[in-house]
Amino acid sequence: MAEPYKVRVVVDREFGERLTELPRGEPVWIVHSLTNKLVVQRLWNERPDESHLTGITVFKGMEASNPEEMLIAELDAIDLHHGPHSADPPYTLIEVLGTALTDNAKNALAQYGFDNFQENSRGFIATRREPTQ
Repeated sequence: MAEPYKVRVVVDREFGERLTELPRGEPVWIVHSLTNKLVVQRLWNERPDESHLTGITVFKGMEASNPEEMLIAELDAIDLHHGPHSADPPYTLIEVLGTALTDNAKNALAQYGFDNFQENSRGFIATRREPTQ
């Protein structure tokens, strides 16, 4: 059985060098900050063959936004780029790093079909069945 298509979302503005510990070849969306951007730029230079489907995407988190709000605000864009309209197969697992699982996050993810949630020390993982077109 193939590994599920996973997207990681980092909403920790101080994630920085920990980004280098994430597996290559899997999409990562990370909030823009000076700390994160310095590492991202270095990794983009080191990994020129990666695309938005296999590499790092930076998104702007409004300065006043907390990590949960940043995640929720970015879900449409993530689904557009990795969901059934853009990827075959579409992503079925999202790993969120930098915020706890809240009812608001659960409800927002449920709108995209995510119905299984597992908390961990770094954030949480949400899974769903493969969506249909």
